[in-house]
Amino acid sequence: MNQTTKIFQAMRRLDEAGDPFVCVTLAAARGSVPQEIGAKMLVTPSGRACGTIGGGRVEEAAIAHARALLQSLKPCELIEWNLKRDIGMTCGGAATFLFESFQAASWSVAIFGAGHVSQSLVRLLSTLNCRIAVYDTRPEMLSLLVQAPNVSPRLVSPLEDAVAEIPDGAFVALMTQGHRTDRPVIERILKTRTFPYLGVIGSAAKAAVLRRELRQAGLEDPLEFRCPMGLALGKDSPEEIAISIAAEMVQVRGS
Repeated sequence: MNQTTKIFQAMRRLDEAGDPFVCVTLAAARGSVPQEIGAKMLVTPSGRACGTIGGGRVEEAAIAHARALLQSLKPCELIEWNLKRDIGMTCGGAATFLFESFQAASWSVAIFGAGHVSQSLVRLLSTLNCRIAVYDTRPEMLSLLVQAPNVSPRLVSPLEDAVAEIPDGAFVALMTQGHRTDRPVIERILKTRTFPYLGVIGSAAKAAVLRRELRQAGLEDPLEFRCPMGLALGKDSPEEIAISIAAEMVQVRGS
């Protein structure tokens, strides 16, 4: 396992635990510096958690700066240090560090299905301050998801077994392989949980079939879920459908 993979895995663990952290990256260098460009280190409020940018005084200074950044709530900073003048090291190089702050996510999203629309939606949501869990029975589809510290692929079968682990207050989107696999999930949700956003991808005709079958299963009105989900904008490409769903989620979250 290479260092980059270890860093991303550590970022994911910290994010899943809801722990704030800073990712420090050696972005540029001139002269003699103690690590290669691209070296990364993760810093939590208690200190270094993973990785290294060279050790010694420069790492000590970076840890102190990262901890201060967490307290300031600023999202990022780019800083150049002359290692001799600013840090007190004997080498005469200069290093530029990118400090990226990842605060605890205040918004959870659970997505059932890792198909084409889901892939685009996850890519969009991964840029926001949210934690995204994606559930699917197909490891090959989960492996295609964008790699980001706030994205968690979850291999689950049957899918409805994942309903119990969804955080309270999460936004939930069902976009599995079709009606046959969507229905058990939404039935489990409507029988056991309540979420501020619950959507199923599909048409008004699919919504009518779902509602009829859910009533036959013993559920009573109001059956509160969105189908179709997403704002009425764009065309029918996976990317534009994903934009419409993400926009609707942001709209509901802000209401």
